[in-house]
Amino acid sequence: MARVCELTGVKPHAGNNVSHAVNRSKNAFYPESSDKENLGSNANRFITIKATARAFRTLDKKGFSAFKNQIVK
Repeated sequence: MARVCELTGVKPHAGNNVSHAVNRSKNAFYPESSDKENLGSNANRFITIKATARAFRTLDKKGFSAFKNQIVK
């Protein structure tokens, strides 16, 4: 479960790549995830979060309170 967003729980999706000739080949579509260090809620140490780019934008805009009920471990 290394490619799961810790904040939103987004996981890889499975599907097909479809060519112009309509040949189908299996593919996994991974979320755009990265690691980032943020100040913790008690603001005396950094915590490392692995999350999607969309989750980091929401985190910057609204803070940890936006993910209060969704944090996945």
